[in-house]
Amino acid sequence: QVHLVESGGGLVQPGGSLRLSCVASGFTFSSTAMSWYRQPPGKEREFVAWIGPRGTFRQYGESVKGRFTIARDNAMNTVTLQMNSLQLEDTAVYYCMENSSNHWGQGTQVTVSS
Repeated sequence: QVHLVESGGGLVQPGGSLRLSCVASGFTFSSTAMSWYRQPPGKEREFVAWIGPRGTFRQYGESVKGRFTIARDNAMNTVTLQMNSLQLEDTAVYYCMENSSNHWGQGTQVTVSS
């Protein structure tokens, strides 16, 4: 049974940083691409970042390029999202997803506010 647990969200001022983590279980993590998505208040869920099974390849949404970094630790079954230079528009619930069968975590709230 696939289980994804996100953590690391919180309240941060504009220009600040946060690091989200997602711990995975129930599938072969090291063979599975992983993604981060987010859902801003009142908006559709949107793509944030993707990482291949070995961590060699990464992709980012246009709005986070150069500010966010996705990484993974296959020994710890963990995917992370380092978020720097946070902006008000980054406020959202952030979700991790495993790309094999598209299971989602429960999400973690990130609020950027002064």
